[in-house]
Amino acid sequence: FDVVDHSTYVFLGDGCLMEGVSHEVCSLAGTLGLGKLICLYDDNGISIDGDVAGWFSDDTPARFRAYGWHVVEAVDGHDPQAVSDAIAAAKADLGRPSLICCKTIIGFGAKNKQGTAATHGAPLGDEEIAVARETLRWPHEPFEIPQAIRTAWDATEIGRAHEARWLALFEAYAAEFPEQAAEFQRRMNGELPEDFDRRAGQAVTTIAAEAKDMATRKASERALNELGEWLPELLGGSADLTGSNNTFHANSSAIAAGAGGNYVFYGVREFGMAAIMNGLALHGGFIPYGGTFLTFADYARNALRMAALMEQGSIFVFTHDSIGLGEDGPTHQPIEHVASLRLMPNMRVWRPCDAVETAVAWRDAIARRNGPTSLILTRQGLPHQLRTSDQIDAITRGGYILFSTPATPEVILIATGSEVGLAMAAAKQLAEERVEVRVVSMPCVELFDSQSSDYREHVLPAAVTARVAVEAGSTGLWWRHVGSGGAVLGIDHFGASAPAKQLFEKFGITSEAVIKAARSLK
Repeated sequence: FDVVDHSTYVFLGDGCLMEGVSHEVCSLAGTLGLGKLICLYDDNGISIDGDVAGWFSDDTPARFRAYGWHVVEAVDGHDPQAVSDAIAAAKADLGRPSLICCKTIIGFGAKNKQGTAATHGAPLGDEEIAVARETLRWPHEPFEIPQAIRTAWDATEIGRAHEARWLALFEAYAAEFPEQAAEFQRRMNGELPEDFDRRAGQAVTTIAAEAKDMATRKASERALNELGEWLPELLGGSADLTGSNNTFHANSSAIAAGAGGNYVFYGVREFGMAAIMNGLALHGGFIPYGGTFLTFADYARNALRMAALMEQGSIFVFTHDSIGLGEDGPTHQPIEHVASLRLMPNMRVWRPCDAVETAVAWRDAIARRNGPTSLILTRQGLPHQLRTSDQIDAITRGGYILFSTPATPEVILIATGSEVGLAMAAAKQLAEERVEVRVVSMPCVELFDSQSSDYREHVLPAAVTARVAVEAGSTGLWWRHVGSGGAVLGIDHFGASAPAKQLFEKFGITSEAVIKAARSLK
């Protein structure tokens, strides 16, 4: 029952092949033998700056043969039959992706401007349009589609027949394999299992009961071990950092040429990985996730933005989230990255403080199908935080009261990720000094900001202006939560190479610094 039998087509030009991501993804496609991938290359030799020969002299067919692709050269891109024949040859080669090199003339027919950059984006002008009409023998009015062409391109009946054949095939498949057919339909409809809320909630409860201290990258793997067992649509991967990202869970199996699985070893291809994840999300049937170090999110920036713009549910796992990674130094220590991701419209950013918040973050990311999620995770171990069941439920609001002395707070400490532990230690010391103090864990600022004004007032009463925010990253965005009378502890310069504990002490991100800031405000 060959119910999944389609090819994937890509139209690309000279500029696309100059972009670095083309090497990343085409190299991987050749390695994996993606025989249903067919790319049509509009080889017209022109970009906005003119004839590309001055800056693009690659032997493109040789390049793609070196990747292991099937290549069809020198196809007349203006000859529909030649293109059709090349596509048929490509579809027949299921062991290799295909590149069809279609030689074309940009602006074909506008004989005074064709083959030049003048036709790339600028209007032809009335005179040249008249010349093109004469050259192409095109007498029809603007926007008029001649009936002969309309009829030739009308695939209504052909499409109806194809659809009927497929539906009959699927009906036969469903009759013999009803469970698999129902699962296929569920996944292609983008629906989660009916018992998702119950089972995902149970996973959170199980992890909370374990009460283990651990790095949140390890907590992420723990959550995946729970969820991956019964969510076959999870398709994971990592950009050459699997052992560091902890993205390969207990039910993962590697995809290789000719072998199915649910995990892609992307190699050192951060941009390619993120772009492929978006393609998987757009295709449907999968919930893609992929990991790398947070500082390498810069390499994938365009794809992250496209995921947000296209409202696709890609899940980006970013570990080694701060100066806490230690001796790798400032090149690997992300300072501005969390803030920059929070600035991206429709990107939901989670920076959990322990295994429980990490499990909730995963549950939220999987359930969210109208936009991407970035999970920001630590290398270093973090303490488990005790919570009531109501507090666990409140994590889904993005920010909640983790600790509070009985009376109205004199000072509020706001923290995320590894800094929640610092805030809790500071709060306990302040409470011993008879300071009324509250700790707000805010693992997802975007979710908290989307809550009702009543809830936000409950967590952060406007009357309490003595507020300290602490996060081991750039400070700029926190001022809207602490106000002009508050304080923000963070780092607004690049880091240094040293053990994590020394770095936090050196740059003043400690419980002592939080206590000092709180005392100065109350």
